[in-house]
Amino acid sequence: MLLDALSSQGGASSDFDLNKDVVLPEGRKLTPAAVLIAVRANTQTVILTKRSAKLKHHPGQIAFAGGKQDPIDADPTAAALREAHEEIGLDPSFVDVIGTLPAHETVTGYAVMPVIALVDGPFVAVAEAGEVSEVFEVPLAHLMTPANFHVEGRIWQGKIRRYYTIPFGPYYIWGATARILRGLAERMQ
Repeated sequence: MLLDALSSQGGASSDFDLNKDVVLPEGRKLTPAAVLIAVRANTQTVILTKRSAKLKHHPGQIAFAGGKQDPIDADPTAAALREAHEEIGLDPSFVDVIGTLPAHETVTGYAVMPVIALVDGPFVAVAEAGEVSEVFEVPLAHLMTPANFHVEGRIWQGKIRRYYTIPFGPYYIWGATARILRGLAERMQ
């Protein structure tokens, strides 16, 4: 199912998809980043994090493990694996990378490469307290059902900014994370 999604057509996404009136500057420079869409092979659940409330950027938000691509990273996949190891203790030996989605442009100036991987083995998440307050899992089926997504909006820079959400129990998944998941769900239909 995931392999079929990776082979289907689909373009890049952005935080601006639902906001057609936004004019992005020509020649803007985006910072390379990557996230790991880690799917447990045995339970078909996606591993997500709740960012620490103490962080300067995006405190308390739901996110994939991931972050900025550093000079030591050979490519976005290496960045996603390194960040997942740092943030949730995911040993790369438990990870089988099966592909990537086109980069997602964020309002904060990042080009985020979603790396899709299956996780196997006796992985027990350990949250890095400085960055992650909680690690939890959501059934892949819930995240791949388009009817579970909603469009909401907030005032941002003086205008309504619309974005996807996909609530799950006490978790409010929104913004770039929800948009990336929505793109994957569209590919799986």
